Amino acid sequence: MHSSTTWIVFAYAILSRLAYVLFVGWTLRREEREQSYATRYGAADGFRLFRRRAAWAMNHDGFVFIALCIVTRDTWSLPVSTVATFAIGAVLVCLGAGTKIWAARTLGSDAYYWHNFFEPHAAVGPVSAGPYQFVSSPMYTIGYLHTYGFALMLRSFPGIIAAGFSQAAILAFYFIVERPHFHRLHRSS
Repeated sequence: MHSSTTWIVFAYAILSRLAYVLFVGWTLRREEREQSYATRYGAADGFRLFRRRAAWAMNHDGFVFIALCIVTRDTWSLPVSTVATFAIGAVLVCLGAGTKIWAARTLGSDAYYWHNFFEPHAAVGPVSAGPYQFVSSPMYTIGYLHTYGFALMLRSFPGIIAAGFSQAAILAFYFIVERPHFHRLHRSS
């Protein structure tokens, strides 16, 4: 990473991921404790408002990651051909994106956006269908292969670093916010 533009885009990508994870994590923790959105807007409208905001943060984060990989393409020298790295990366993109889509379809769109924080009484219990029959958290594990694959396809070294950071950040969110909430909801399950 040589140019100042590269550093700026890399820093922005890292900050974008932090903003997404911290916004979602902080908002969901607050919702669980104080029902701030539900009290102010009602559970259904509060969830819709949060969902719009979370979707914006997710989409922005994804766009910035793609931009980072494009801006920093060919910054990773590997001992295999460009064709090979592109092909391997494409397989990883398909596996990761396919798993994420499969998991999201299995859960439904409300669960994908953490609906159970807004209407805990409507929460669905542990899921053992779709990819959840093989992996307990497919979206945050296998579902992140597409980020590594895209960075590999473009041979973006900062992209690989950002992919690792993104996955580490979402796994931290999972272990600190999402998983404890799920366990509190389903203690008897």
